Amino acid sequence: MSTKVNLTKKVVIGTGKRFCPVMFSDNGRVKPDWVIVGNKPERHPEGNYYIDWTEAGRRRRASVGKSASSALAKQLRKETELKATAQGITITVEDESKRRGLGATIDVYLDEIKMTRKPRTYNAYSNALLYFQQSCKKTNIEDVDRVDMVNYKAFLRDEKGQAPRSCYNKFECVMTFLKAQDIRKLVRKEDWPRYVEEEPEVYEREDLDVFFKACDENERLIFEFFWMTGMREQEVMHCGWRDINFKHKTVTMRWKPEWGWTPKMYKEREIPIPSKLLDKLANAQPADAKKNTLLFPTDDGKPNGHFHRMCKLVAKRAGLDPDEWWLHKFRATFATSHLQNGVDLKTVQRWLGHTDLESTLRYLRAARGEAVHDKVNATFA
Repeated sequence: MSTKVNLTKKVVIGTGKRFCPVMFSDNGRVKPDWVIVGNKPERHPEGNYYIDWTEAGRRRRASVGKSASSALAKQLRKETELKATAQGITITVEDESKRRGLGATIDVYLDEIKMTRKPRTYNAYSNALLYFQQSCKKTNIEDVDRVDMVNYKAFLRDEKGQAPRSCYNKFECVMTFLKAQDIRKLVRKEDWPRYVEEEPEVYEREDLDVFFKACDENERLIFEFFWMTGMREQEVMHCGWRDINFKHKTVTMRWKPEWGWTPKMYKEREIPIPSKLLDKLANAQPADAKKNTLLFPTDDGKPNGHFHRMCKLVAKRAGLDPDEWWLHKFRATFATSHLQNGVDLKTVQRWLGHTDLESTLRYLRAARGEAVHDKVNATFA
């Protein structure tokens, strides 16, 4: 029976995570945060320490927290336990069978998120939980308490310089993770980060006229499609000619297995297309377009991820401030315009693909512009 116990640290290497051997100082202590990567020493403050050993022919691994000294102590304790067992000596050790290591639990949770959710969602949870591990010194998830969450909020704000909305989103990710581990009612209402809900920004019609005037024919079709359908960037990227129904004048957002992409919240939906945009799409449709042919692909036929950069370039060309032009603002303009023109909230909610009405209500903003001002004048004439 092997009594050797390895001590490693799980750190971020490139785009992934890896268990790397720790570094020891001359006095035999672990050098905090230092690991060996490709035979070279590197400092990695992120991640948890782990011990691994072989027992009954199987490799075992356990998280031993973020403290280097504590991890070393647990490595030595495990080696003592294994040596005693090999000699037939029974020793009493603390029963940890019902306690879960924080780092290991997070790893399992993120693996599940990676398999079941979109890459952007996985990245959001991964970043939030990485920061949580950096702020929380607890080894086991059962020991996490309200103070750890309050400290995490302060850590995001003071150490990481996160904006109020980002603090809230990351805090929410961690609370969702804890809830999934049956840890509930940990914080009070006043413990949550606070932020001011900003009013969605929209494009004024006169600015759109200037913008579209600076577009070439293809650019104009792309950005009018964003504006007149209210679709998200990823949705436009993966929209194909088979999604356009010229008879019913609609576009349907569908699952695209050929590109490994699904709509947000895995919900398909149908959006009406104005006639003037439909006519332009009909004229632009290639004669040899196949079912999986994208509307606005790259030159090699793949989803185009350059719309944001293209939008900025057109704005600059038009003499507009590029910082005031981004793709989601077309979606906000779509929603606000329909609401101001009398389309009911539930219908706009369905077109936008929102799961709750509150998200759509944000676009029911105060109207402005000369037309509105004329109505105000008429009211008090």
